[in-house]
Amino acid sequence: MSHAATNWAIQQRGLKPATKIVLWHLCDRHNPDFGCFPTQARLAEDAEMSISSLNDHLKKLEALGLIRRIQCQDHRTKRRQATRYILGFEMADPQEPLPEIGDGQNGVDWENDTEPHPEFGVGANSEFEPDPSPKNRQSHLRNSETNLVREPLREPVKEEEDARARETDFDYFFRKLLIALGLEPDGPLPGWWQGWPALEHVRRWQTDLKLTEAETLEAAKASRHEHPEPPDGPKALDRIMQRVAQRKADEKSRDRREVHKPAKPACQPINDLPVFYADWVRSEKYLPPSAISNGMRDQMLARGLVTREQLRERGIQ
Repeated sequence: MSHAATNWAIQQRGLKPATKIVLWHLCDRHNPDFGCFPTQARLAEDAEMSISSLNDHLKKLEALGLIRRIQCQDHRTKRRQATRYILGFEMADPQEPLPEIGDGQNGVDWENDTEPHPEFGVGANSEFEPDPSPKNRQSHLRNSETNLVREPLREPVKEEEDARARETDFDYFFRKLLIALGLEPDGPLPGWWQGWPALEHVRRWQTDLKLTEAETLEAAKASRHEHPEPPDGPKALDRIMQRVAQRKADEKSRDRREVHKPAKPACQPINDLPVFYADWVRSEKYLPPSAISNGMRDQMLARGLVTREQLRERGIQ
C-alpha cells in the first residue's frame, strides 16, 4: 500500500464514483519499490464489481491519462504475467487533478463511448483482437458477464496472497543478505544493489544454482574474509556462489557413489578355535607345524574334527 498513491487518487476530480473507486483500489495495490501489478480478479473483488465493468472503468482511466497499462511476459518462458499499471503520478509529467467533467451534454458520455484512446488504444483491456498466445489459449480473453451476481473469489485471491507472502519472505531474506555483506538495508545503498534487477540477480542464485537461503547467507558471510569491503553489487559474488554450488554438486555426487559402492564383508569373529584349525588342516593353505599346539591337536582329535592321518600329512605329530 502506498499512502502517496492513494492520496493522489483522492485528489482527482470529475470522475464518476465507480471509476474513482477503481482508481483508488489500483493505488492501494501500488508498491513504492516494485510498482502496481494486481490481477483483474483481485481488482474486481476489491471494487465489488464484475470484470466486465472493471474493464470499462480501466478504459476510462486510461483514456484520461490517469493510468497506463503495460502487458508483461516472462523473458524465459514467454508466458503472460500480471499487467503492470503505471499510475499518473509515476509518469514523466504527473497528472494534475482533472477539472469538473460533469454530466449531460457538456460532459463525456462514458457509458456510450466505445472508441479507443488514440494514443493507448485499448491497452491491456482483454477485448483486443489479435489471436491469443498458443500457450495461454483463451485464458486472457474477456468473458463479458451478463449476470453480475458472482460467487466470492477464492482461488485467485489465495494465489495472489501466497505470492505476496513469498515476496515478503524474499524481501526479508534480501535484507539479511545485505546485513551479512556489511551493508545497511535502510541506509544509502550502492546503485547495483537497488531495485528489482538486484533482487532478480540474487533470486537466480536459488533458481539457477539451486542454493538455499542458508547456503547463500553463509557464503556471503565467508566472502567478507577475502573481501572486507562490501561488494558494489550482486554480480561481484557470482563466482563465490558458483564455487559453493559446484562444491555442493560434488558432495552430492560423492554421496551417491558411496551409496552404490558394494559393502565390504564384515570380518566374522572366531568363536570355535578347534573348528577353525580343523578347517585349516583340511584345506590346501600353507600350515606351519608350530601353528597348532598339542592341546589344540588333542581337542580336534577328541571331537573327531580331523584324523591322525590328516595331521601327519600336514607334519603335525
